Amino acid sequence: MKRRTFFRSAAAAAAAATIPIRSPLDASFLPVGRRARDVRAITGDGREVTLTSAAIEDLNARMFGRVLLADDAGYEDARRILNPAFDKNPALIVQPVGSVDIRHAVNFAQEHGGLLTAVKCGGHSHSGKSTCDYGMQIDLSHFRDVRVDPVARTARVTGGSLLGQLDYESMAYDLVTPMGTVSHTGVGGLVTGGGFGRLARRFGMSIDSLLSADVVTADGRLVHASDDENPELFWGIRGGGGNFGIVTSFEFRLHPMQRQVLGGAIMYPISMARDVLNLYGDYGFNAPDEIQIDCAVVIPPGGAPGMAGFQVCYSGAPGRADAALGPLRSLGTPMMDDVGATDYVALQRSGDVDDFRTAGGYLKSGFISDMSANLVSAIVDGFEGHPSRMTTLAFQQGGGAISRVGNSETSFSHRTSQANMLGILGWTHGIDASEHIAWIRSFWPSLEPSIDGFYGNDLDEEITAAGVNANFGGNYQRLLALKNRYDPTNLFRLNANIEPSA
Repeated sequence: MKRRTFFRSAAAAAAAATIPIRSPLDASFLPVGRRARDVRAITGDGREVTLTSAAIEDLNARMFGRVLLADDAGYEDARRILNPAFDKNPALIVQPVGSVDIRHAVNFAQEHGGLLTAVKCGGHSHSGKSTCDYGMQIDLSHFRDVRVDPVARTARVTGGSLLGQLDYESMAYDLVTPMGTVSHTGVGGLVTGGGFGRLARRFGMSIDSLLSADVVTADGRLVHASDDENPELFWGIRGGGGNFGIVTSFEFRLHPMQRQVLGGAIMYPISMARDVLNLYGDYGFNAPDEIQIDCAVVIPPGGAPGMAGFQVCYSGAPGRADAALGPLRSLGTPMMDDVGATDYVALQRSGDVDDFRTAGGYLKSGFISDMSANLVSAIVDGFEGHPSRMTTLAFQQGGGAISRVGNSETSFSHRTSQANMLGILGWTHGIDASEHIAWIRSFWPSLEPSIDGFYGNDLDEEITAAGVNANFGGNYQRLLALKNRYDPTNLFRLNANIEPSA
């Protein structure tokens, strides 16, 4: 749900959460004398199985981390993800504190017929893929650590870490790697899907700074992947999502950058939405790499005035800032302009919201290559607010260094896209949201003629298996071969799933 906080500074956007960072020592060992019980569960293909108390206790005995059942302390917090619209109850939750624990969890799932398995890092899966009913959730929230080597300009990041940790540690040395826009996003999900962010146009996507990774595959092996070792797997995890295993460790290249950037929002009245969108297409898609310009049309709930405008991050030379920002201020006097000097780590935290349990949400997305007159008209003519929801149409900018990597150099295949268009709804959790979801489903077809594919991290429940396959474009057959090799039984299916053919 990270983009549900897209214009928090402009309109108090809905729904996200800060997940507390815990020490592995907090996660170790279950209470002495705790006894398991038989638990009903399901496999990935829907078969019912029974997890016996003996099997659960054996898994617990092998783990350094925790195994939680529904009546255990910590289960309720662990099972939740950031979108409370998904209220699911796994049969058991495993909280690893290291790669060996993850191997034990994966082997346990396979030993019991291929348990339905969800992997949770930051819990930002807006479509609910990081949790499940009656399966096993592997909750990586106790497996968080970042180690920076300022001399080599690299960082090693464990699989459950949050991007804010990496920003915090690396920026202490005036080093950075491109990562998302909300600090409590999980590195694992973000990076394996590609990884957009405020610095992507300057330094590339997150996957473009990835040097190596350690992956627990579906057969319980720990496999190192890099350009020199298992290079095909390394290619696949850079955009193929969680299809091939659980990444336990990432190694990133770090880039020199000053801490102080210019960031904030420039917002105009919604009556100027057409002008804002046209300017975004004319200038935003041709702007210098050092400026990230995201665009949004926003109608808050409760009758507050709607807005259209830009969220920016300028990380280049101070002397060129006015020239880079000037066109965005050319439409007249904005309703709001809070762009100013700020610490990059603080800017990365600016979209965080402390309490995610009060707001539900829904998201649709698609890549666009230009801001055509037809697309602008479809947006302006069809966009509607509602008194009980936050309604946002946002554009996360592409181009720049992202587009200078070929579509087949990594498995992420949408390098030529100019922006990721996002329809984002937020509402008070607990209300009947059916009319809100029905509205965006009726509005979205008017935009689809301009869309070419979607971001795998924004998977929509309406997208079919054939649609997922087609979205990988010319990389699909190569990804399918990897799936057949590393996960032939489709243990890792709760993602933008490539169904194996083996």
